[in-house]
Amino acid sequence: MKLAVFALLIAGVAAFTSNPIARPTFQSSTALAAGKEIKPVLKYVKCIDAKDLPKPGQATSGVAGGLAICIAVDQKGNIFALGDKCPPVGQPLSFGKIANGCIEDPVLGTKFDLKTGEVVGKWCPSGIGLLLGGLFEPSGVPVYPVKKTGSAIEVQVDVNYKFAFEKNYWSGILDAQGKADGKYY
Repeated sequence: MKLAVFALLIAGVAAFTSNPIARPTFQSSTALAAGKEIKPVLKYVKCIDAKDLPKPGQATSGVAGGLAICIAVDQKGNIFALGDKCPPVGQPLSFGKIANGCIEDPVLGTKFDLKTGEVVGKWCPSGIGLLLGGLFEPSGVPVYPVKKTGSAIEVQVDVNYKFAFEKNYWSGILDAQGKADGKYY
């Protein structure tokens, strides 16, 4: 039974390994019909209330511009914003431990630098990480500028990221408008 569960887990992880051929492209029919390129627009967006800021040495999660964000506070009280999805399998980074300028993945044990998001030390060093880590290339997490403004913690993100990601989404067979160019038949 344990062998079957392990095989199922490995098969599930293998399904998410990078395969450039299998990656879909996304485009909304509105953007497609307009023929416009969606350019990045960086803005500070509220992520969490200042009253919800974690104590030094802890982290919490929030959302800014549709992105899952980990708000971490080091032992000195400095605030950091990182992507809240740990590579390679996407568990929340906000459950991690903070020590020595790093936050540690709570499941696989990888440590990420709070300032750069880069991997510090060994990739996936603990428990199941030893098994899964070899299937993936080491990769860091994104970091974002963060500031406290009044009663809010704000993170600078691309507010057009979601629109750019969805740019090709409705073209092709799933196009709700009919044709791939956004026009009706």
